[in-house]
Amino acid sequence: MTELAAPLELAGPEVPRYLVHMSPLHLPSLTTDVLVVGGGVAGLSAAIAAGERRRVLVVLKGGRSETATNWAQGGMAAVLGDDDSPAVHEDDTTRVAAGLAHEDVVKEIVGDGPEVVDRWISWGGRFDKEDGAEDLKLAMEGGHSVARIIHAHGDQTGAEIQRLLIAKAASMDSIEVHEETFVLDLVTHGQTVRGVIAWSHEQGYHVIWAGSTILASGGIGRVYRESSNPKGATGDGFAIAYRAGASLRGMEFVQFHPTVLYVAGMARFLVSETARGEGGKLVDRTGERFMPHYHPDAELAPRDVVSRSIVRQLGKVRDSNVYLDMRHLSAERLKERFPVIYRACAEFDIDMATDLIPVHPACHYMVGGVATDAWGRTDLEGLYACGEVGSTGFHGANRMGSNSLLEGAVVGHRAGTDAAEANRKARVATDAEPHPQRTHSAALDLHDMDNALRSTMWRLVGIEREGAGLDSATRRLDTWLHLVSQRVLGDPFGWSLTNKLLASSLITRSAAAREESRGTHFRRDYPQPRDTAWRRDILVSRQGGP
Repeated sequence: MTELAAPLELAGPEVPRYLVHMSPLHLPSLTTDVLVVGGGVAGLSAAIAAGERRRVLVVLKGGRSETATNWAQGGMAAVLGDDDSPAVHEDDTTRVAAGLAHEDVVKEIVGDGPEVVDRWISWGGRFDKEDGAEDLKLAMEGGHSVARIIHAHGDQTGAEIQRLLIAKAASMDSIEVHEETFVLDLVTHGQTVRGVIAWSHEQGYHVIWAGSTILASGGIGRVYRESSNPKGATGDGFAIAYRAGASLRGMEFVQFHPTVLYVAGMARFLVSETARGEGGKLVDRTGERFMPHYHPDAELAPRDVVSRSIVRQLGKVRDSNVYLDMRHLSAERLKERFPVIYRACAEFDIDMATDLIPVHPACHYMVGGVATDAWGRTDLEGLYACGEVGSTGFHGANRMGSNSLLEGAVVGHRAGTDAAEANRKARVATDAEPHPQRTHSAALDLHDMDNALRSTMWRLVGIEREGAGLDSATRRLDTWLHLVSQRVLGDPFGWSLTNKLLASSLITRSAAAREESRGTHFRRDYPQPRDTAWRRDILVSRQGGP
């Protein structure tokens, strides 16, 4: 095992500790043993595991199906085939992770994959099988050296997992779910998390006291102009963990999916990497297949390579998008393998069997996140993080396709188990003080600021970066953060915007600090990796070093 160098610790921006100006001790409250914030694969896995022995409250920002898990077209990687082994999956994962994988964590998570699949099947999971056989059908995706990806209903794996976990959680009397509830901040006493401040239309502001709190709040994609993420992916969990004093790791590593359906007037719709695994070819407007010029694995190269290659090819041919060619497959095969994508294309008069599919890269996955161990434990007592909001070190500098559902399921289950076994008391001691009174937000056009933020992040902190642009983005973000921090923002849009600004600042500061290119992080002014100086993590926190 090759050890990483000691992490670089950064101090993040100065921001108020709480988004609200009243003390948690003065708010209406409720109490639970384990609180889970988020309801995707990680959150529900945690809730189900904790619910075996404790009372669990799951708090959702939206509805039960408004998660990135539910949107996931790709599958889940697990070692199930006769030609596969944990060692091979570990090697693939660490290779794609570009030198920053925490190899002990990789070993643990990969090792738990088959157990997850067995558990889901025992609960009634319906995954695709080989024709006329009981064996699960295993697919190939970019970065993997063997076929190890399980799918459900073609390209609806996430929806099947979401259905399964919702049904399992609903069958447990120990689990309660509150929908349409916005979590503003963690409540702390010293370095211990005691619960959260939340808001809903029905209850208004209230405190949820909890013995253990598990963040599974999803990603960050909506800080970028082009995104494949659901509307709730505004980085809330990253921001509230930072404000409470937790460390965040690898925030410079943002993964951009290379193929999102790119039609004017349409919400960006993911065209799964599995389409390239099924032989899809990328061509430009001249019909040239260009990926072999950029990487020996062509369309099956890692996602960051494919995304950068598309951007460069667009610069050469001066166009707004490239095309995915799936015309080698019959309409029947396409409808069977990609039913959701096929219907989405058909809505815009694109026949996958006869037409080229216009695609463009978009922000897809946050590789970094709240720093945890392999059990989801953060550096704050009583706080766990799992799924996309957490960073175990499993993905290193680049996530391999279909490893995210695996990590979310494994670490979510572990976090729920550990949180339940800890059996902490949900005491109401807290350090929280009221905010100084701030002005109101009438002078700010928050929607205009949101548009400016997403444009800035896409242009200056996107697929390719450089020092001058990162410095410019940092100054803008600091100004916007200062403006919103001086005002009382009293609705979910304002709170989400504040969180987006803070999360964007953490991404930008980390990207500026890493003076090299590695994994998903590419700097035009430092185009090569620099192992001597930078084969190490970057941690950012309120208490970070110089």
